[in-house]
Amino acid sequence: MRQIHLTGQFLAKAKQMGDAPLFFDKLDGHWQAVSYEEAAARVSALAHNLQRMGLEQGERVILCAENSSSWAICDLAILAAGGIVVPAYTTHTPRDHIHQLEDSGASFIICSDSKAGARLMKVAKNKKQIKAAIILSNPGQTAKKSPLQQSAAFPIHPVEEIWQPTKAKLSIAGGGQETCCIIYTSGTGGQPKGVMLSHSSIQANIDAAYALLEEGQAAKEAVFLSLLPLSHAYEHTAGLHLPVQIGAQIYYCEGSDKIAANLAEVRPTLMTAVPRLYEVLHDRITKGVEAKGGLSAKLFHKAVQLGSKKWRGERLGFGERMFDRILDKLVRKKVAMRFGGRLKYFVSGGAALNPEIGRFFLGLGVNILQGYGQTEASPLISANRPGDIRIETVGPSVSGVEVKCSAEGELLARGACIMNGYWQNEEATADTLRDGWLHTGDLAEISEDGFITITGRKKDMIVNSGGDNIAPSRVEAEFLIQPEIAQIMVAGDKRPWLAAIIVPSPEIDALPETEKFGLIKQAVSRANSQLAAFERVRKFILSSHGFTIENNQMTPTLKVRRHIVLSFYQDKLNALYR
Repeated sequence: MRQIHLTGQFLAKAKQMGDAPLFFDKLDGHWQAVSYEEAAARVSALAHNLQRMGLEQGERVILCAENSSSWAICDLAILAAGGIVVPAYTTHTPRDHIHQLEDSGASFIICSDSKAGARLMKVAKNKKQIKAAIILSNPGQTAKKSPLQQSAAFPIHPVEEIWQPTKAKLSIAGGGQETCCIIYTSGTGGQPKGVMLSHSSIQANIDAAYALLEEGQAAKEAVFLSLLPLSHAYEHTAGLHLPVQIGAQIYYCEGSDKIAANLAEVRPTLMTAVPRLYEVLHDRITKGVEAKGGLSAKLFHKAVQLGSKKWRGERLGFGERMFDRILDKLVRKKVAMRFGGRLKYFVSGGAALNPEIGRFFLGLGVNILQGYGQTEASPLISANRPGDIRIETVGPSVSGVEVKCSAEGELLARGACIMNGYWQNEEATADTLRDGWLHTGDLAEISEDGFITITGRKKDMIVNSGGDNIAPSRVEAEFLIQPEIAQIMVAGDKRPWLAAIIVPSPEIDALPETEKFGLIKQAVSRANSQLAAFERVRKFILSSHGFTIENNQMTPTLKVRRHIVLSFYQDKLNALYR
């Protein structure tokens, strides 16, 4: 039986597609295309040269760069050369990079010529394990001397030197159940763990996702707008390996501030994103409507109302049906044009989508599918079906995945998409994978017809609306070393950023309010400087009432009862987000 190899799958598709465009980067105000055959040539050349530079089968390669065609080509080339991709977020702190370098034992680095790359190179330059580093410039940019090509214990090359076409024949080996990438995610104790995904596990996810697209008649001539970091398991599978296997086009979004403009320019047919994007789009649309006011606002709200009513399965009266058809032309068509005019589906994943946000878009005629997954499942476990969208759920399990709930109500999953385990962490692997079942840590209910509703989280992990996994203990530790702070608890599950309840030290608490707040603000700023952007506390509440056993906010073993504290401060926390 032929072993599935992700790069082999891509090269086969590239042979079919020839000079058809694949990747698009925005350069000097214009979209620059890289064709399938050009991408395949660069992948083959880079893979050959990685092998020539000493990359051996199974060695790890850190890949840290902004989304671009270069990122995608490097990922495919590393796999072709027999290496294991270790994606790193561009928001990583030096401490994050040190942990990833030391834990993975990476022997190569590929990074962008940017501040993100500089942070990685600064901590890596004296690591004896590194054989070489490759620096990425903007796609199509002329090779130049980069400040990152500084003296180091290993050779440093600009990528343009090593992906020039070569006549050397590339030999692709491995594939199947062999680990092809290690994607790090935060553990419950705050220590990031490396999730080992295989060619087969990711391919199982691709096959399941393709079946969904086929069902929704969205697989042919697909155009993706890629926004999420490619280092995220969600985008790595659904925004890279799925599109290249179905002959799609991929445009790389210029940034979160350019989403609206890029949607209008690119006119995507599909877009995968985390709930935070849909929250932002919802806010922009509603604020624009309110600012316009008058009849336009009334028609808009009526379109949402009648559309939501239909999605709830309620019957529309004769007059409502007639009016609803008029609203299709007066409102929904205009909304569709804001998204380019040919969008078939938004896909939401990585965190829980607020059902009201989902119903808002559905009411406006914008199809939005909510899914559920974890990095440990490559990552897709379930998704709403195009023909049966129940937006308050995460849909039934996808093809090839079996789910059930444990006696405690924890969602369990098994199938070909499940990880090989955690890198060099047998204890965590044994705790998460039991008898072939992935223990997700999420509490759920499964309806008789298989639709899954996530009801809570067994673990304390915070997942913000951007899909970032945040270990509270890791964040809180940075604040507790500040002398002005006696206790802290961070919150922000399903929210765009973290807030905190802070108990000042007795000395600080005795000061006048203005002085106290100023000193705590300085302490928060110092702690934030040691954290990644998504881990930083934006706003906080000061409380003179500490977390104690007596007020039931701590356990007898002096652990904070998070649900009790959240309940007590809920109104004040909600006010911070208004």
